[in-house]
Amino acid sequence: MINNNKPNLAVEIAGIKLKNPVLTASGTFGYGQEFTPFLDLNKLGAIVLKGITLKPRRGNPPPRIIETPSGMLNAIGLQNVGVEALIREKLPYLQRFNTPVIINISGDTREEYIELARRLEEVSPELPISALEVNISCPNVQKGGLAWGIDASATYELVNCLRKATTLPLIVKLTPNVTNIKIIAQAAEEAGADALSLINTLVGMAVDLDSRKPELANISGGLSGPAVKPVALWMVWQVFQEVHIPIIGMGGIMKTRDALEFMVVGARAVSVGTANLVNPRAAIEIIEGIEKYLIENQIREVKELVGSMKI
Repeated sequence: MINNNKPNLAVEIAGIKLKNPVLTASGTFGYGQEFTPFLDLNKLGAIVLKGITLKPRRGNPPPRIIETPSGMLNAIGLQNVGVEALIREKLPYLQRFNTPVIINISGDTREEYIELARRLEEVSPELPISALEVNISCPNVQKGGLAWGIDASATYELVNCLRKATTLPLIVKLTPNVTNIKIIAQAAEEAGADALSLINTLVGMAVDLDSRKPELANISGGLSGPAVKPVALWMVWQVFQEVHIPIIGMGGIMKTRDALEFMVVGARAVSVGTANLVNPRAAIEIIEGIEKYLIENQIREVKELVGSMKI
């Protein structure tokens, strides 16, 4: 029996219909299977898998994760199994679920991104691949990564090449480590992005005073968690004023109210990241909390919240 009094949590991002607006952020949810003991993947809006590269990567040497006040620094360095192992070993497991799967891709060169996109499109009819999230914003690798996302021309060039190489929806992940994120967002939209996700981590470092050495072997890392939420909200709000494509907001979303704040400033959906490492059921609890909020405030459609901030 259908409960007509329940609010509608469904949203659409880049042509993908999501049963609710809550995704799992890349790099914090593995390849999905790791979290099945804790939650039903069918209840998520979408799953964004750990970032993938053309060839396997070992990542940076440890120590590469450090807890900080109200957050954490990570310098994993895109450790991953490589695209062929992803196709052969990881994606088939996700076929049993009805939740969209988004593949986060990274490369050192434009050609690597293009080859990744082409390879994933080739297998997409048989495997659960709903979209590509293009990582142009990772601060923890020596080549590629952040370099693409801090320059509007480089962003346009890469996204435009990918747009020509694949028909899969493109979600471009933006870095906060720029002077003007609006210019980068506009370049991505003009180049053919179907949606934007923001923000990735802020560059930071931690020091061990006793040894007077960096706590991360990589020296610097990406700061995430509650500490970055004010920056993320501000950047989502700025980008919402400038682009016409959907925004997936992220950065310090730990509880329901955090997610709702992102939607109010313009995000059509949200990604839960660091919270997954603290509470494996965080995303499910946030979905339940959003539904409760809508019921209590007599809001029929979650999309009514998007960009509803009053100035």
